[in-house]
Amino acid sequence: MTNDLIAKAAIDRRLAEIVTPVIEDLGFELVRIRLMGGKTSTLQIMAERPEGGISVDECGEISTAVSAILDVEDPIVDEYTLEVSSPGIDRPLTRLKDFETFEGYEARIETDELIDGRRRFKGVLAGVEGDEVLINIEEGTVGLKFDWLSDAKLILTDELIREMLRQRKAAGIIDEEQFDEIETDTDTGSEED
Repeated sequence: MTNDLIAKAAIDRRLAEIVTPVIEDLGFELVRIRLMGGKTSTLQIMAERPEGGISVDECGEISTAVSAILDVEDPIVDEYTLEVSSPGIDRPLTRLKDFETFEGYEARIETDELIDGRRRFKGVLAGVEGDEVLINIEEGTVGLKFDWLSDAKLILTDELIREMLRQRKAAGIIDEEQFDEIETDTDTGSEED
């Protein structure tokens, strides 16, 4: 069963049922799926490897496989554009394991119901305890049941960017020489008035 953070609307949940097996067969996990309206609808799929990360070629591979199954199942009436991407650095947190993985990083969490008079919580993730997500806010640590969450995402910080670059380097996704060139260019650049 898909939770609301991965697939919010009924159509998203139906689409998740169709595409999840295809994505998993390719060795990836569905992070989020949204059918967004507009002149032409966009079906946005975020996916990654179980250990995190995904390349542009892998997004293409998922797009091809998902297109094929959606052509057969035909769940979307109108014309739409398929967009497959990585979750990005300031990613949505949609699975309980995401809150464990990103413990120690800043996040913004929203709940369906008022919890202690509020729906929005911003602070540092403090892991998971049973079915609760822990977050350190100014008043202390709060435990929020995973089922209560309506939205959750990481906040872009320098620390988070550094960690993501470190992970991508370790996974061989980033060619360090590209960064060396950038640093060299900025070091030698001279400013003029």
